[in-house]
Amino acid sequence: MIEGKRQKQVATVLQEELNNIFRKLGLNMFNGGMVSISSVKVTPDLLEARIYLSVFQVADVKETIKKIEARAWEIKKELTTKIGKSLRRIPVMHYYLDDTLDYVFKMEELFKQIKIEEKS
Repeated sequence: MIEGKRQKQVATVLQEELNNIFRKLGLNMFNGGMVSISSVKVTPDLLEARIYLSVFQVADVKETIKKIEARAWEIKKELTTKIGKSLRRIPVMHYYLDDTLDYVFKMEELFKQIKIEEKS
């Protein structure tokens, strides 16, 4: 399904503001690892937002996402103060793990193995 212009605009604003909020609340660093928002997808009615979190060098990824979800009300409160005048309703936010980096690393390992097998 093709994203509309307004969906893209809202997603971009949400991503920028959420990254700032994560830095402000200290949610971008967990146990020596880093958490950032890789992308935001908004439904056509602008009532729900899927926030994809990129996690780097965090020991327990599931626990990190649980901690972020536990502070969702605080994140939404900050977001409301930042962009509450721009949107009629702040979307309901759902947090997901963005595992594209893991996928890329797995693919690179597979390609390395293929090259090694071709040489021998």
